[in-house]
Amino acid sequence: MRFRILFILFILFCSKALSGQEYEGLKSPFLSTSKDSFKKGESLKFRLHYGFFNASYASLNLEEKVLNDQKVYKATAIGKTTGIARLFFKVDDIYETYFNKTFVRPLKSTRNINEGGYTKNVEINYDYSNNVANINDIKNSKLNSVSIQENVQDLISTFYFLRNHFDIESLKINDFIRITIFFDAENYNFRMQFLGMEDVKTKFGVVNCFKFRPYIESGRVFKDNESLTLWVSNDKNKIPIKIEAGLRIGSIEADLDEFRGLKFPFKIKINE
Repeated sequence: MRFRILFILFILFCSKALSGQEYEGLKSPFLSTSKDSFKKGESLKFRLHYGFFNASYASLNLEEKVLNDQKVYKATAIGKTTGIARLFFKVDDIYETYFNKTFVRPLKSTRNINEGGYTKNVEINYDYSNNVANINDIKNSKLNSVSIQENVQDLISTFYFLRNHFDIESLKINDFIRITIFFDAENYNFRMQFLGMEDVKTKFGVVNCFKFRPYIESGRVFKDNESLTLWVSNDKNKIPIKIEAGLRIGSIEADLDEFRGLKFPFKIKINE
């Protein structure tokens, strides 16, 4: 169960910053019009582990596709438990999102998951002229429409939206990033606090990072509402380097394990 939760947290690493984002024409100190943080062919892979126990891997891949006669980006997130962890809790999750190339917002999302026998197969198409999400529950043959906020993001598009349209250089320590996310037929508000800069030791060397504290509800898994920490590379790519989730017993970490197709050089302070 914990490994499934960390994969969701990985997908939500920026989404946990979320609540009431504002787009062009509206005031927001955090938004920028930058559109150059990534390109097609980018691929990121993360290793999720509990102590020395290798739990699973998660990946994010970006490609160019055509949707409704328009060139768009398609982002695919895949999460799988591996090794011994797979014997105890099998996870095979695939999330896909199609979004605009000029200004990131989701056009179509799919979620096809198998988590310990729990399965879900859903397709969502976003209608911004009517501000609704049209949900096709393929597994249960059900159609549903849900109202969405005008500037909503989904799990995957949030990652790319904040990389391209968030002016991270304007951040001051203790500032909050806020945005709205649509997940499981509901609009969710989240926030994330900027804690400052920190060097992180990785398999690639020492990487200078922005450090964030996503605020989440405490419960039977997390120790408190400040138990999740995120480090993002301090370069033009702005990719997640490390995520740490404090649990009631121990902690789970996700670390960048592989990358390719970055648009800009990956900045390393010290090669080791």
